[in-house]
Amino acid sequence: MFDAIFFDLDGTLIDTESIALVTGLRAFAEVGHPVDEAFMHSLVGKAEPQAASLIRAALPALDLVAFHAVWRREFDGMMLSDGLPLKPGAAELLSRLDHPLALVTSTGRAGAHHKLGLAGIAHHFPTVVTFDDVTAPKPAPEPYLLAARKLGVDPARCLVFEDSDIGAEAGHRAGCTVVQVPDVAPTEGRFARHLAADLMTGARLAGLI
Repeated sequence: MFDAIFFDLDGTLIDTESIALVTGLRAFAEVGHPVDEAFMHSLVGKAEPQAASLIRAALPALDLVAFHAVWRREFDGMMLSDGLPLKPGAAELLSRLDHPLALVTSTGRAGAHHKLGLAGIAHHFPTVVTFDDVTAPKPAPEPYLLAARKLGVDPARCLVFEDSDIGAEAGHRAGCTVVQVPDVAPTEGRFARHLAADLMTGARLAGLI
């Protein structure tokens, strides 16, 4: 049914969005500009430049350089101390797939490969498309179109796993079939063919397993 399977990384395969939520709230408070969880949810799925624009617009007095330094310190500290857990079903699903796979993420190249290594799943993804590989990141379709070109497949015959609306929109606009497994941000799944509680359920709904 599908010629290739594409996975988002943060919040889809690895449980980093919950770490980002907790540490982001701490960082905003530490630099004197506390925000609520709804504001943090608005940053989910966005590449760093897009998130920075939202933060500047909402908090023009915030020192963005200082804030990012605090957030990075808190995020890396929590990630290293608590580990980088996989999302439920991720290990089982990856082990059962024999399709060509690609990772498609809004994280930069260095960060993406670092997280893949920490999570122990780098060997599943010889093809990785990151923020550094595109000119128009998600929700534009370019990341998924590039992944399809790299694998030599038709996007219409590809299945995408995403957690955020931003990522689901990118996959949908690329012409792929989208399975959305929401993470920290609530969604109605308007860009998804299938909305699922976890990766294995999504795979079953899509007829993958």
